[in-house]
Amino acid sequence: MFTIDIIVKYTPVPFSVQRKSAEDAEAVYQQVLESIRSGNPQVLELTCEKMPEKKIAVVISEVSGVQISQKSGAAAAGRPPGFVALTQ
Repeated sequence: MFTIDIIVKYTPVPFSVQRKSAEDAEAVYQQVLESIRSGNPQVLELTCEKMPEKKIAVVISEVSGVQISQKSGAAAAGRPPGFVALTQ
């Protein structure tokens, strides 16, 4: 399962949708990036494959980041959530 996290300005928790395949996750990632670059559509609507009743809509001008991560089982594949992992 792949998770696409959308980081929205002034929101501490990312919005997430999930896709079963890497290709589908990459397609959603590219859709978000293309919307950010073009400014159109003004509102981007996404659904989640894991929970089909889950829908999100975000104003593209408020998106500050997007990331794809792979989930295996209950835990992420050795990566903590978020964009930066600090190590000592």
